[in-house]
Amino acid sequence: MESEVYSKAKAAHDAAYVLATTATDVKNKALLYIAEELINQTDAILAANAEDLARAREKGMAPAMLDRLKLTPERIVSMAEGVRQVSELPDPVGKTLASWTRPNGLAISKVSVPLGVIAIIYESRPNVTVDAAALCLKSGNATVLRGGSESISSNLALAKVIHAGLAKAGINPDVVGLLENTDRALVRELLTLREFIDLAIPRGGAGLIRMVVDTARVPVIETGSGVCHVYVDKEADLDKAVPIIENSKVQRPSTCNSMETLLVHEDVLQPLLDRLVPVMKTDQVELRADAKAQAVAGSDAITATEEDWKTEYNALIMSIKTVASVDEAMDHIRHYSTHHSETIITENKETAERFLKEVDSAAVYVNASTRFTDGFQFGFGAEIGISTQKLHARGPMGLAELVSYKYIIHGQGQIRE
Repeated sequence: MESEVYSKAKAAHDAAYVLATTATDVKNKALLYIAEELINQTDAILAANAEDLARAREKGMAPAMLDRLKLTPERIVSMAEGVRQVSELPDPVGKTLASWTRPNGLAISKVSVPLGVIAIIYESRPNVTVDAAALCLKSGNATVLRGGSESISSNLALAKVIHAGLAKAGINPDVVGLLENTDRALVRELLTLREFIDLAIPRGGAGLIRMVVDTARVPVIETGSGVCHVYVDKEADLDKAVPIIENSKVQRPSTCNSMETLLVHEDVLQPLLDRLVPVMKTDQVELRADAKAQAVAGSDAITATEEDWKTEYNALIMSIKTVASVDEAMDHIRHYSTHHSETIITENKETAERFLKEVDSAAVYVNASTRFTDGFQFGFGAEIGISTQKLHARGPMGLAELVSYKYIIHGQGQIRE
């Protein structure tokens, strides 16, 4: 008897061939129907999400992770708007990326095509169900979704909405498959189905990502793990620095683009912390500092350990490291960063340019919050994830990163000598 994983992966694979050549207007129509259904079914979605939240609270889930799990009417409206924005974006499929004619008369074109079937394994955040389905649909890819057990009720409700929108547009609902069985053993089966799955994308904590990378026999794009840094240079404008730091840490601490470590040039340590510590205290942020920073912060900070520099907290905890130069700051980032997002706060253009060129992360900022590393904020409509590797995509992954290409060659009878 076929497992749920096998049957849904096979169904997605079979449906992908038709979806790959589905007209843009049909895909867009399906997206608009999905957005409409999200709004119409808000009450049902929220009721399902309440079931997930109740179970999560019983199990003692941390507040920051509860925030990831929670849906609100406003968040559902935001999801629907993201889907509509995807419908308005150019179709990435069927674009001629390059073309040329060889001396023998062969006319060669490089044309974008869907990847095929994408398996997406994720935790907690039910909005990923909608974002992933929308982006895969628009880019002509079928998808098999496997959310965490903590969000299963929400994901089932959202999958029902997605399938209703697809059916209204005349698209086979099998192009979006959601695994209902949350047994982790089934993830391993999914990641080895090379005959049906073309790519796997994990979205979640470091443990999930490592498991997927270590288990998969299909290509994997690593996403999400974010030990992000903000460096306050000696020539920083502290009026800018404090709100940037606060936003990077506090605005939504459970996300991968929230800042975990603050690097501070020793020349501005005292004036910065004099302003910042009261703000962080009000925000209920736990501070873990090196000796110099702790001497300034006093009882408002505890001693940081080596483990703190490499930890993605996903919570209201921030580590503070004092540095003597931009070089020391960049050395620290090279050693501890997960290559996600880093910011320098400075008014020195030369120092800013050095930081931009020499820091090897997917997103590098000057005088702005790390929280902007996000597909919606970058104008992609939504994102499938944030890649922290270099192949084949890097940073927020939108439609452009969900296609491959093939070569189309027109001849007039040429044969190779």
